[in-house]
Amino acid sequence: MPARNIHVVPLESGWAIESEDGTGGRQLYATQEDAIAAGTEKARQLHAELLVHGRDGRIRMRNSFGNDPRDIPG
Repeated sequence: MPARNIHVVPLESGWAIESEDGTGGRQLYATQEDAIAAGTEKARQLHAELLVHGRDGRIRMRNSFGNDPRDIPG
């Protein structure tokens, strides 16, 4: 099964969310806040991991919505 991670990435004219498996295309947003909100909802629906990139392209935040690889309480 291909990875379904969702990435919030910077663009010259705003922000986008992209699915790692290439489905769904690129969805564009004016602000990072809007892109994170949309990416969070999509990641929750897919039980995927959300990875938020900063302007430098490095991952600055990640959250796995029901896709935790280990069974650790808490």
